[in-house]
Amino acid sequence: MLAIEDHAVIGDLRTVALVGTDASVDFACMPDFDSPAVFSALLTEEGADGGRSAFTVTPGSHSRTKQLYLPDSNVLMTRFLDVESVSEVVDLMVPRSERTDAGSGAGHPDDDGTSRPLVRTVRVVRGRQAFTVRCAPAFDWARVGHTVELVDGVGAVFVPDDEAAGHLLLRSTVPLEVAEDEGATGPAATASFELGPGEQADFLLTWHESRPDRGSVRPVGEHEADGRRDATMEYWQRWLARSNYSGRWREMVHRSALLLKLMVHDPTGALIAAPTAGLPEEIGGERNWDYRYAWLRDAAFTSYALMRLGFVEEGRAFLAWLEQRMAEADDTAGLLPVYTVHGAPPPDETELGHLSGYRGSRPVRIGNAAGSQRQLDTYGEVMDSVYIANKETPISYDLWTRVRSSLDWLDRNRHLPDQGLWESRGEPQHHTYSRVMVWVAFERALRLARQRGLPAPVAAWERAAAESYEEVQRDCWRDDLGTYTQYPGTDQVEAGLLILPLVKFSGPTDPRFLSTLSHLEDDLVVDSLVQRYPADGSDGLDGGEGTFNLCSFWYVEALTRAGRLDRARNVLEKAFTYANHVGLYGEELSASGEHLGNFPQALTHLGLISAAVNLDRALG
Repeated sequence: MLAIEDHAVIGDLRTVALVGTDASVDFACMPDFDSPAVFSALLTEEGADGGRSAFTVTPGSHSRTKQLYLPDSNVLMTRFLDVESVSEVVDLMVPRSERTDAGSGAGHPDDDGTSRPLVRTVRVVRGRQAFTVRCAPAFDWARVGHTVELVDGVGAVFVPDDEAAGHLLLRSTVPLEVAEDEGATGPAATASFELGPGEQADFLLTWHESRPDRGSVRPVGEHEADGRRDATMEYWQRWLARSNYSGRWREMVHRSALLLKLMVHDPTGALIAAPTAGLPEEIGGERNWDYRYAWLRDAAFTSYALMRLGFVEEGRAFLAWLEQRMAEADDTAGLLPVYTVHGAPPPDETELGHLSGYRGSRPVRIGNAAGSQRQLDTYGEVMDSVYIANKETPISYDLWTRVRSSLDWLDRNRHLPDQGLWESRGEPQHHTYSRVMVWVAFERALRLARQRGLPAPVAAWERAAAESYEEVQRDCWRDDLGTYTQYPGTDQVEAGLLILPLVKFSGPTDPRFLSTLSHLEDDLVVDSLVQRYPADGSDGLDGGEGTFNLCSFWYVEALTRAGRLDRARNVLEKAFTYANHVGLYGEELSASGEHLGNFPQALTHLGLISAAVNLDRALG
């Protein structure tokens, strides 16, 4: 099994696929991010769960592999190098955009409004090379069996036993065969062929809600895959050209921006936390969650990061999605912390006992119980995002009325304990981070009302902001320790305290913050790596976890604002060395630098953007 970090991602702005350094598609959900997986090899041990659910391309021989993104794009190339030959696999998913339609086969039967193809082109640069391609899906997290029907000279249709699971159509420029796969949920489609210099074979895989009509399935056009590649390259390069960042760390910042764009569900404007489920925060541990949903916190932060780089359209799309969530919010429960991409509460947590998990890490969970938690900090992050968006384009009166209703709910409930930023499974607490973000919600709303002259209960909001601020200073500061703590009554610090100067709650050189920063460095920071909080079981879970990549970038930004620029630059450059071979980060890192948790994580990449942009500006 390849490591988590030995993968890159491709996507169509509706879902993504994880592609390993061996050119194996090891994970993909279709048609949406939060749909059931059709490839799930990343969640199974070799040989432990029967057949391997993956889409593989295997050369006859090679000694080394290299993987890279083509310039300024999310088009991926995996190279196989040997003494006698050099071959390449180019992978992409076609974004759902008019700019990718020209010359790409738009309007053909595989473009049925449900799916755009995952395109795989296998070609030889030098010498001759034999290949074996194996497409072995397993529908609905390998819970639904299937059959394979060949369409002569065209490809293969994967037909699930439960038609509600959707269908897959694989079209190919080389003949396909059906191969039974012992222990799998159904047979695979395979191809064996040989290519010489300049020759290529193309494979296009599409998801269909209903069974494709065999008579309408057409062969792959002579230049169809090339046309889709060219149009997709043009789409990504046009999009990235809108960036306003040209600083010291352009390559890392732009790769993070391209990744964050892949996390946007284009049909709705929702932004997901990560495209995977069940990947462990500790090998063999129980902290294996499903991140394929839209957390308001993550989405607001991500929208802010993209808008800072000049990608305003994504911010507008998120605000439209957010306004709908506000309109639907229950007057008793308020906004949920997390939604599906279509705006529903996330499904209940379910354990997939038939999957062995990444390197034996069980249970593999789908769904997320965080949807039923109270997380008051969400209102601050959302309001900060609205405030920033208003600077680019004044928000509508309708959105402002939704904001006022949400803040009315927050004013009534702001004194309640919650699960906090890190979604503790333990007892609710009056988390310092949540109280700070409650202050942010009212403070940003007041600024916006004054700047625009918008109607608002100013006196009530001023009172709420002042009381929230004083509560933090009075209840969450420990004079005897010289630090803010995770919540009143504990002596424990946590990495969320790094944001105090970032959200302007505290001045960056305020003695209380500098003292807290010193405590954080003593308790949670090792070189450039930062823990979220001590893993002592107070979060209601057994076992430990790795260091949290987002917190490393928050640390950089706190150092920058405190004027410790040499230290900030050193930490940032070291943090960059933990990115994988194509510049992506998982949620956490093990002590040996191995990536842990769901991959890639949006929060980490938005933290990278903010830290790099601010440090670059401070350095001049």
